[in-house]
Amino acid sequence: MRVLKYLLIATFAFVFLGAAPAPVTPALHAQVTIGIGVAPECPYGYYGYAPYNCAPYGYYGPEWFVGGGFVGAGPWHHGAPFYGHVNRAFDPRFGYHGAFPGRGHYVEHPDHFHSFHGSHYSDARGNYHTEAEHGHYR
Repeated sequence: MRVLKYLLIATFAFVFLGAAPAPVTPALHAQVTIGIGVAPECPYGYYGYAPYNCAPYGYYGPEWFVGGGFVGAGPWHHGAPFYGHVNRAFDPRFGYHGAFPGRGHYVEHPDHFHSFHGSHYSDARGNYHTEAEHGHYR
């Protein structure tokens, strides 16, 4: 008898709760917009990774500058995939502790990249590969 009683209670609960209309919840639409703002204004370009600090002269090679302007890196690079020479010795992720230029317009360095010595190729997002690997990434 006890089993029949519990079976009837379970049946009634299932019927009444299952037959009750589901509460109507309005559909919510959310939109998230993230603005990255304007590119950092740095005399010799900025690193292609956060926090996008100004890079010192000698980090980027001459192919990163067109008509006196930096082609852009990080989220502000909107062109075709690009790989150019960089000197990783000027990257703080790899031990550089020297000075960094302040923000400001591009300034042509007096040596016009003649003393530039690239150690790696980098894409606009700051990903490195060596000269030997470069053919694989073209």
